[in-house]
This record gives sequence, C-alpha cells and structure tokens, in this order.
Amino acid sequence: MSESDMNRTILVTGANGQVGFELVRTLQGLGNIVAADRMMLDLADLAKVREVVRQVRPALIVNPAAYTAVDKAESEPELATRINGEAPGVLAEEAAKIGAALIHYSTDYVFNGDKDGVYLEDDPTDPQNVYGQTKLAGERAIAASGAHHLTFRTSWVYGARGKNFLLTMLRLGAERPELKVVADQIGAPTWSKTIAAMTANVVAQAFAANDPQWWNQRSGIYQLTAADATSWHGFASAIFECAKFDPAPNVLPITTSDYPTPARRPANSRMSNEKLARVFGLTAPHWRDALQWCLAELAGAARAS
Repeated sequence: MSESDMNRTILVTGANGQVGFELVRTLQGLGNIVAADRMMLDLADLAKVREVVRQVRPALIVNPAAYTAVDKAESEPELATRINGEAPGVLAEEAAKIGAALIHYSTDYVFNGDKDGVYLEDDPTDPQNVYGQTKLAGERAIAASGAHHLTFRTSWVYGARGKNFLLTMLRLGAERPELKVVADQIGAPTWSKTIAAMTANVVAQAFAANDPQWWNQRSGIYQLTAADATSWHGFASAIFECAKFDPAPNVLPITTSDYPTPARRPANSRMSNEKLARVFGLTAPHWRDALQWCLAELAGAARAS
C-alpha cells in the first residue's frame, strides 16, 4: 500500500478560479482539502509546483488551474506552454513518485473543429491555436509520466465568477440594445459546477474502491461537457430568455469571419460523453438546464447581497 492510500488529502490547484472554486466545495466530505490559490501554487513556477506537492503529499491532485486567455496566448506562447503544457507534467511526475493520482482538465480546442459529427476521445488531435496546442502538450506530458490520471476535456466553461461568456452577456445585455454574436461555432456550454459535481462523483468512486487497480483500469482521457450543443448566438439568446431580460437586447447572428480574433476557434466543438457514462455511470445535464440553475444561483446571491 502506498503512502497515498493511507490518507485522503486532496490538493486542489487554482482554488479561486471558476472550476477550482466549485471543486473546493463539492469535494467536501471526501478528504482533507488543501485549496491552493495562485499565491500558494503558481503553475508558472515549476520548482514551486514540485515543492508544494512534496510538502502536502496528497492522495489526489485535482488541477483545474490553467492559462485560459485564449487570444492572449498567441502573444505569450512561452508562458502558456509552461502553465498548460509543462506544469501538468510536473504535477503528474510528482504524483507518480508518491503513489498519488491526478485529475486534470483539458479542452475541446485540441481538435481542429472540421469533423461533421461529435468528437470521440481517440479522434486525431489538431489544435489550431496556441492555447489548444499547450493544452494538448499537457495531456501528453501527463500520459507520459506513468501517473494514475484522469484527464477531462470540457468546453465553453462558464460560471458565477471570473471572466466568462455568461457574465459578459449579462453585463452587455444591460448596457446595449443590440449585440452581435457568432452563430457558426457549435459546442456545449458547460457550467463550472457541473464539472465539479461530476468530478466529485468520480473521486467518491475512486476512494470507495480503495484499490490501485481502479486507477490502472480507468486512467486516460474522458470528455465531460453538458449535454447537447448550441452556438454562441444560441447560448446568448438562451441567457437573456432564461434571465428574463425585459427588454431583452436584440441578438444578431454573425459569422466567425465577421468577428476576427487573434486565435482561431474550432467551428465544431461537440464532444461525445459516452465514455464517461460507460465507465463512471455519469450523465451531465442538458446545457440549458444547467444555465437555468446557474442563473438562479446568481439571482439568489444578488438578493442576499
């Protein structure tokens, strides 16, 4: 039995981020949670990453921290590579040394978006921007480490905190009578709390098994997104409808070419969750249901403040 089997310490990186914030709360009861914010654990400092893991000696590392500024990454490839590509490999190497496991998060942007149907985990990767390239490098570094690991690819993440499409639309919708939103990119808007809740369910399964073979049999890449898909235009329209904007802004559909960005986005980001359902028995909610729950949470917080 490894040292990590003797304890239930869970190290969560990026504890103040969209997904990390939710993970710290949903993992309650499963172990001793060490919530590491950027002050404690900056993934850009690889020596510090090793030092913290060696000090904490967790049974499990959950790593939602990442460089997520997709367009800015085009002009900061070295920093994005260190945080997204190299740091996950370091976390995995240190986990392997102490017999710990690693849960990591990746992105739909590892694909080029040209496929007609939904992407499967073993479809060829072909990232079209620096962010996607660095996230793919992280996936590969983890796989090469030999550590027990689960890499969850997700998409279009939003939540009640941080910088994301939902909060941007709520702000702009209150300021402008008309918005232009891209309608030819398709994906699954995924609530940060959905990601955290499903991760906690997987962790509960792992800890209940208390068997290294559990990880040996399940290590690898899984896709974890909300069910079904829509366009950014469809997502924006649903936000204003579900939030009961009155008057709601007029949301005009535009093409990707009408809204050029430094980083190229995939046109098709739809990913199959079938493997996640088969292996862990988990089914994510429909993206629109999750959106309504998130908006209800935001409204409750506003009333309480």
